[in-house]
Amino acid sequence: MTADAKRSAERLTASGMEAKGKSLRPRRTESGGWIGRIEGVIAQARSRAVAAVNLAMVYAYHEIGRLIVEEEQHGRDRTGYGEKILFTLSTHLTEHFGKGWSVENLKLMRRFYLVYRNRVNTVYPISGNASRPVSARDASTPPDAEGGTGEGAFTLSWSHYLKLMRIENPDERRFYEIEATEGRWSLKELQRQFDSALYERLALSRDKAKVRELARRGQVVERPEDVVKDPYVLEFLRLPESEAYTESELEQRLIDHLRDFLLELGKGFAFVGRQVRISFGERHFWIDLVFYNRLLRCFVLLDLKLGELRHQDIGQMQMYVNHYDRNVKIDGENPTIGILLCADKDDAIVEMTLPEGNRQIFASKYEPVLPSKEQLRGVLMESGKLPPAPRGEELT
Repeated sequence: MTADAKRSAERLTASGMEAKGKSLRPRRTESGGWIGRIEGVIAQARSRAVAAVNLAMVYAYHEIGRLIVEEEQHGRDRTGYGEKILFTLSTHLTEHFGKGWSVENLKLMRRFYLVYRNRVNTVYPISGNASRPVSARDASTPPDAEGGTGEGAFTLSWSHYLKLMRIENPDERRFYEIEATEGRWSLKELQRQFDSALYERLALSRDKAKVRELARRGQVVERPEDVVKDPYVLEFLRLPESEAYTESELEQRLIDHLRDFLLELGKGFAFVGRQVRISFGERHFWIDLVFYNRLLRCFVLLDLKLGELRHQDIGQMQMYVNHYDRNVKIDGENPTIGILLCADKDDAIVEMTLPEGNRQIFASKYEPVLPSKEQLRGVLMESGKLPPAPRGEELT
């Protein structure tokens, strides 16, 4: 090696590598993390590939279910024909494709088709000569109960649909499918929202027309009332039932579980701050929690009350809301919303304290444990907002 070449090699080593013992480590790049960005591209491509495969299998299971049902109909007069063809099919598919094709799984595919028999495979055709995969626009379009492009689109994983199939009320099932699609809920999040009776809780604060709209469009946030629930379910805080806790401890637990609380609050919420101070002369007040809803384009103030809500608490929230409307919100933003989250309330006191036509201040109870879906549904049926529980689709 010449002297010039040796000096060049030394400069390269000094500038690009660090030698320690037997290890050589590349110097951190100065190109803005381009290697990391490449890793992100690869990871995103793999994630999309997995999602595409999962979606293709959902359509495949729907088509398999259809073919099973059609074959059963050919032999409906023969005793035990349905069970026989399932056993024969299971044996054949297991031999050729391995595990996953048990009789029980084939029954689930058959049920999947029967529950979603109105969905057509024109969006992601499996059989025949067509092979066009679903487009990104198709996959993001929620189902529409009144028809349209969304009617033929499956958007969730097979695990999601296994859960949805167990919901007997078609309107409720469609609502959760839309919300899970738009919110990109994991299976765990879907289970939690169902267990917390989200559909029934939203329906409680709506008239009959708006309840029907839940099944057609999901939760649409257009008015202040659209973001308010009663009750809010805070079972994820695991509040002690036998021990007393303070409002400060409740607030801290909400902050510690902020992601879960934002999910419970609903669409469009962003956290702004806690114990936000406002001052009038020498007097100071602290708002427990402040959020911003980007869909309504307004601030949302939350005050926590452990005991029964008093009219003084409502008056204090009115002061907070007035301050934000007059001194904080800017042109183009909508009036501030105040929510009093309390352990108990007297609806008559709330109604008489607030002005007629109020659309800014709301009082809602919080439940530390999951509510009874049956009780909430009973209240809704008594009010005429929901019809009696349906028998569900005929699956056999």
